[in-house]
Amino acid sequence: MSFVAGLVIGLVVGLALIVVFVRSENARSKQRSDLATTIAALARMTVEDSRKLLTPEYYPSWVVFSQRQKLTWLNLQLEKIWPYVDEAASELIKANVEPILEQYRPVILASLGFSKFTLGTVAPQFTGVSIIEDGSEGITMELEMQWDGNPSIILDIKTYLGVSLPVQVKNIGFTGVFRLIFRPLVDEFPCFGAVCFSLRQKKKLDFTLKVIGGDISTIPGLSDAIENTIRDAVEDSITWPVRKVIPILPGDYSDLELKPVGTLEVKLVQAKELTNKDIIGKSDPFAVLYVRPLRDRMKKSRTINNQLNPVWNEHFEFVIEDATTQHLVVKIYDDEGLQSAELIGCAQIQLAELQPGKVKDVWLKLVKDLEIQRDNKNRGQVHLELLYCPNGMENGFTNPFAQKYSMTSLEKVFKDGAEGKGLVENGEGNKRRDVIVRGVLSVTVISADDLPPADLMGKADPYVVLTMKKTETKNKTRVVNESLNPVWNQTFDFVVEDGLHDMLILELWDHDTFGKDLMGRCILTLTRVLLEGEYKDTFPVDGAKSGTINLHLKWTPQPIYRDS
Repeated sequence: MSFVAGLVIGLVVGLALIVVFVRSENARSKQRSDLATTIAALARMTVEDSRKLLTPEYYPSWVVFSQRQKLTWLNLQLEKIWPYVDEAASELIKANVEPILEQYRPVILASLGFSKFTLGTVAPQFTGVSIIEDGSEGITMELEMQWDGNPSIILDIKTYLGVSLPVQVKNIGFTGVFRLIFRPLVDEFPCFGAVCFSLRQKKKLDFTLKVIGGDISTIPGLSDAIENTIRDAVEDSITWPVRKVIPILPGDYSDLELKPVGTLEVKLVQAKELTNKDIIGKSDPFAVLYVRPLRDRMKKSRTINNQLNPVWNEHFEFVIEDATTQHLVVKIYDDEGLQSAELIGCAQIQLAELQPGKVKDVWLKLVKDLEIQRDNKNRGQVHLELLYCPNGMENGFTNPFAQKYSMTSLEKVFKDGAEGKGLVENGEGNKRRDVIVRGVLSVTVISADDLPPADLMGKADPYVVLTMKKTETKNKTRVVNESLNPVWNQTFDFVVEDGLHDMLILELWDHDTFGKDLMGRCILTLTRVLLEGEYKDTFPVDGAKSGTINLHLKWTPQPIYRDS
């Protein structure tokens, strides 16, 4: 009997082991088949497929997806013809750059020009080429170039004391992208009417200056002045959107030349959480803004002392030549007095991201270097309001008094419907006139949510103080006891004399028997309520660990004109 029982148990266990083994093999076979299918799919995956699967932040910094094609054949041919290119191009470059050097000549110099200019014996290397699909009626080609040349460039510098200084430009290292535009396309050989060329992107431009037979450092500030002049000359002579047009076939190619296409108005509102660069006290921040890095086109804000959360509320206007490729750069510095200012952080925004005629309100994260956007250190944020107005825009932005009155683009938005339309006929057409957007601002403080506890019992007694920045007019809500989600529903009216340049500051306080504690604040410009007339929204409380405040704003306008 025990033998039969053991036999049965053995058969059952054996069959069970066989079933488990077969299922295991089938599962392994299926896994191998799935893995092979996955590998085959990965083998067929294109670069575009990988970009869809993983966003750029998941790739390491050394991974670059390039559409540029190598140009080994072009470099070989360029080396052969470089001596002839040097002879032909040197005089052309010298003739075009010398007037610009004179234009940006430092005031400490009497004259600045070339006494010798050759490109040397080392040809540049083209590392890639790509075709740009921009929808235009032509062909746009970009060539990436590197040049560590040995040119012979000697500047002839004369001071007001009659002293001549021959300064040699040495150790030039350049990396950039040149753009070639073949346009318009025609049915006559060579099938395009003109060629435009420009330095689309200047990635690196390094050089050293040396006085022949002397030391340039003996004249304080001369080296920096000449270096800035050279960089400005390169920027203003050939850097995009500046372009040189070479006609190939007879015709009118004025549409290819550089010309303004619109204006960009920037309101520098504030910055917050800036990095402290001072050992004692706090940084003294100021901002530098530009679209093209030319000295006469760069704008500088005022310096706000001992503040890591500065409020500027300043307006700047820039001329735009190419809204599709240009961008606004903002750099925040710490003013060091007599010493050079120290960079706190910088940010940029592409103009292509702006909708023409619409104000864009943005907070930009500051980074150490615009070329390296992956900066994990918190350097602070900067708050901007941006308005791009193309020339000839027909939705109320065209200013009939453009030649008579001084208006910013944002002021032109509110011009229509204002009084004073007959001022030109009254003989006041030669005066500059600014638009003053005057009216009544009604602010309803509705409620706040998720405020941080300020008392030992885990509660707070919050109230809100409202202040108009320019007039310092103040109002405050009632105190709501022991609440982190207070409800006020109180409305306050402010007479605003200049809505475009005023701000509303809301400070959230915790009321205590023996004092008060600041919980956080919210700073608002009036741009949105001026444009929309009325809106309701929720705003974060800056300076607090958590919390939002719910507001309703309404604007009753009464625009006037002011002579200036």
